[in-house]
Amino acid sequence: MRPEMFIERWRTRLAQPLPGRAAQSRMAPDLSYGRHSDPPAWNARPAAVLALFYRQGNQWRLPLTVRPAHLSAHAGQICLPGGAIQEDESIEQAALRELQEEIGIAPEGVQLLGRLSPINLFVSNFSVTPCVAMTEAAPQFVLEPGEVNEVIELPLERLLDPAARGHDRIPGRAIPLSAPFYEYQGHRIWGATAMMLSELAAIWHEIG
Repeated sequence: MRPEMFIERWRTRLAQPLPGRAAQSRMAPDLSYGRHSDPPAWNARPAAVLALFYRQGNQWRLPLTVRPAHLSAHAGQICLPGGAIQEDESIEQAALRELQEEIGIAPEGVQLLGRLSPINLFVSNFSVTPCVAMTEAAPQFVLEPGEVNEVIELPLERLLDPAARGHDRIPGRAIPLSAPFYEYQGHRIWGATAMMLSELAAIWHEIG
């Protein structure tokens, strides 16, 4: 699909009602009881993440970050670039700032396409809004080592591959908990990130 067609299809679809909970729940951890779609707590911290599409060869990809093990929140997890929204920022401004701070991609040349459904991270008390964007050039990543150990360049088509999905116990939990995951190159993508990617996959299945 040509970049201009890709942009138009995503912008048009994201402006319409989204799959939301129906798509997210396919990758929700067991025993979460739909709480990711509940209204956030009164003191939940607003946050933004960015799904950035770019073309590499004949594939559309997006970068995911592997967080260092020492972080206080979501340590060692695989995430979309993002973080807390500052008081003077919009959701999109926060997502673009975090993209640059974490993996070195400047806002220039990034075209915003819309938003996905918000998701409530009730364990860490964040209310996260995923944004979707596109850049035509394959990025040159510059990692912030305090926040990112590694970048995973995930092909968009991988999300539609049944062989990419599994279900297993989430490691490092005091209370046993299992969840669906996406697998790519030995990495397992769980939790809220997998739920956001599930909504992306549902939309891509419609328009791809």
